Amino acid sequence: MDKYTQGLPVKILVFQQNQSGESKIAGIRKYGGDQFEITTFSIDAELPPIVEDAREFLPQRIEADLVLDFLVHPDLSYDLARLCEDQQIPVVASGKKHTGSCVFTPPT
Repeated sequence: MDKYTQGLPVKILVFQQNQSGESKIAGIRKYGGDQFEITTFSIDAELPPIVEDAREFLPQRIEADLVLDFLVHPDLSYDLARLCEDQQIPVVASGKKHTGSCVFTPPT
């Protein structure tokens, strides 16, 4: 029996820049009730046009059942997708063009 069938909340980690995911987070909280445990990882710093090493901005280990990517910077978003794939954590990156076995990119 897994956590979903036991009624435990799904752990969602939301990555955002400059509050880019706040309206989605509010919707999940409003309509998802206690089914989801939401944590946000916000990057509000001014970023260079090219981020060569995303480890400066992203965690090395992700503790979540699902990741939502609302990052604006394409380098960070790409590296987040690779990190999630390495850790076998599904990531939803709406409107992005990433590919991978754990990356879902629905159109916006």
